[in-house]
Amino acid sequence: MVNRDIKRKKLVAKYATKREELKKVLADPSASYEEKMDASTRLQKLPRDSSPSRVTNRCELTGRSRGVYKKFGLGRNKLREATMRGDVPGLRKASW
Repeated sequence: MVNRDIKRKKLVAKYATKREELKKVLADPSASYEEKMDASTRLQKLPRDSSPSRVTNRCELTGRSRGVYKKFGLGRNKLREATMRGDVPGLRKASW
């Protein structure tokens, strides 16, 4: 699964400019109906994995896909371990 996500990230980077151009045509109010339909079909023909929404956030250490904090790039378990060791500056266990 981790390798799939790496492959998806490469595809997203490869098709980013083409996808951006096609979306600009779709959002342009002065574009004709035919141009918009052509852009829509060309957008649909791009690889499915080239969409940025298909990329999953994963823990950098374990590859876990759930419970990942974007700010740190770690899963909840590994973030807690790193916090307890004092590896994450400015973060500590809550106590009240």
